[in-house]
Amino acid sequence: MASPFSPFSWLAIGLIYIYKWAISPLIGPRCRFTPTCSTYAVEAIKLHGFVKGCWLSGKRLLKCHPLNEGGFDPVPPNQDKDRDN
Repeated sequence: MASPFSPFSWLAIGLIYIYKWAISPLIGPRCRFTPTCSTYAVEAIKLHGFVKGCWLSGKRLLKCHPLNEGGFDPVPPNQDKDRDN
């Protein structure tokens, strides 16, 4: 069965996993949110596709600064899957 993800989605998710395994351990835990920003990005891309997933991940990264206290911030549900065709 063919994968429902585009090559761009696979590339983005692969780069995120490389970051999680190679770079993140070197800089230590810094994320203010649950789930972490990298986990959020993977979930957003898998759920919403490459373009919208990257958009949501970018918005999340912009919220990650000292003036935001963080907390629980899940990926929003995909409204398209909930609609009847």
